[in-house]
Amino acid sequence: MGRVLAIDYGTKRTGIAVTDALRIIATPLDTVATPELLNFLKAYLQKETVDEFVVGMPKTLKNEDSAIAPLVRKFVEELKKTFPDKPVHLADERFTSSIAMRAMIDGGMKKKDRQEKGNVDKISATIILQSFLDAVR
Repeated sequence: MGRVLAIDYGTKRTGIAVTDALRIIATPLDTVATPELLNFLKAYLQKETVDEFVVGMPKTLKNEDSAIAPLVRKFVEELKKTFPDKPVHLADERFTSSIAMRAMIDGGMKKKDRQEKGNVDKISATIILQSFLDAVR
């Protein structure tokens, strides 16, 4: 069984999280400059077995697509073309950034480290992935 990889897509940076091989727990992997995202994924999939992707879909409080949603949908299409044999799941990512910030505070992360936006992106991707894992169990 391969891993599940989650993507918290952003216009500048993208957070990435991945499961262990048994798909028990989600862990932060990296934050990548968005223009380099597909190249990063190609390189990662050459080293690790990934069976499927989960991409966070930004929604408003009214459950409508947010302003960045069309960019995410475009990326999802590119992802499907690049990895046609891998299923891509969309996951609601509302509140993941605020939950990630709360988790960093509760976990005792220093203020300086919390201000690094890449950390929020990685942890947001981890929250998206863990929520997905919990939902499919």
